[in-house]
Amino acid sequence: MFVSLGTSALAGAGVGLLFGVPAWGAAAGLLGWGAYQIRQFQKLETWLRNNDGTAPPEANGHWGELLDELARMQKADRKREQALQAVIRRFQQSSAALQDAIVIIDRSNNLEWWNRSADKLLGLKATSDRGKPVMNLLRDPRFIRYFRKGRYNEPLELPSPVNNDLHLQYQITVFGEGDRLLVARDITRLMRLEQTRQDFVANASHELRTPLTVIRGYLETFLDQDLPRPLARAMGQMQAQARRMENLVNDLLLLSRLDASNHIADEHRIQLKQMLNQIYQDALALNQTLEKDHSINLQLDSGADVTGQELELHSAFSNLVFNAVRYTPAQGNIQLRWWTDARGGHFSVSDDGIGIESVHIPRLTERFYRVDESRSSSSGGTGLGLAIVKHVLVRHGAHLTIDSRPGEGSTFSCHFPTEMLVGASGTHPAETPDAQPH
Repeated sequence: MFVSLGTSALAGAGVGLLFGVPAWGAAAGLLGWGAYQIRQFQKLETWLRNNDGTAPPEANGHWGELLDELARMQKADRKREQALQAVIRRFQQSSAALQDAIVIIDRSNNLEWWNRSADKLLGLKATSDRGKPVMNLLRDPRFIRYFRKGRYNEPLELPSPVNNDLHLQYQITVFGEGDRLLVARDITRLMRLEQTRQDFVANASHELRTPLTVIRGYLETFLDQDLPRPLARAMGQMQAQARRMENLVNDLLLLSRLDASNHIADEHRIQLKQMLNQIYQDALALNQTLEKDHSINLQLDSGADVTGQELELHSAFSNLVFNAVRYTPAQGNIQLRWWTDARGGHFSVSDDGIGIESVHIPRLTERFYRVDESRSSSSGGTGLGLAIVKHVLVRHGAHLTIDSRPGEGSTFSCHFPTEMLVGASGTHPAETPDAQPH
């Protein structure tokens, strides 16, 4: 039975009174009480330190209640720990079965954990690489730029660091307090299928060029003759369709070439003022040919140029402008504008045509996607123009935005990063308005 401090002192004083020394008896009672507490505390400490799942030591009173409560808490904690370990083992087993490499990177950019596939795809070694900076092990400059940028909306595709024949797609997700989850997926088979598709399109387009040239040559020869009206009309329609097919083949060949690489190899300064003025004159000529009677204006609000591949950017800009001319109803207004700001350079093509419903906008850059089949066919479009624009801009580190509402017209804008801009003196431009309306 547990004896209180006061009871021990009184009992000791009573025994001491029998010998005529009650004070010493009380002191002895207190010492005995203290020795008892120390002994119980030592038992508790030994039991807690062992933590081997054995029953708590026997004790009476409050000590017994305390030990029983601690035993219950320890048992509950052990059950929770076992459940957590089972979840961890389950996660490790399931992640080990994945074909994708999974890597956890801490807030200091050090490797914390990875599964077995990361050993095979990324060359990580559990015995030596744990805790090391990820950029010391995955040293490709493109991966380092992607990792440091911190914007992981789009995945990164690179060869495997241990096998150049394997192509990996990296996707990073931020979680917790600055930790990152890196998933590397083997996309070699998809890359080969994509390469097969690109090769087929390129080869088929090349093979179609020769018969189309022959057909167009004979049609031009026949149309130079004095033919009966029905036959001349049929020949004229055949020539128009042959020209349209030739344009389609040329666009397919251009897309195949753009698909071959995501980066331009021979970039140089492009005189945008000269290029845009030429596209503007071509748009006026097309407008006259189609008899649309549009009002077309070009506004140059900056003298800055861009670095890149001139033929590609000319194709991208002219596709946007010619689309506006073809699809804007007669007597509409078309505005072409180039300007720069703190975010970079921007080229936009705006019209006040019929507009595009929002459901179509995310798919406009897909190949052969058409909002209105009959309208595209009558205009002579190939359905590849915006796909070409998207590919060209990606190769130049730029992107396309589309703002359109039914009945309010559309604005297609190309946005270039500041590092692609070159000012009049060959340096990055300051904001120097240089409006030049036409």
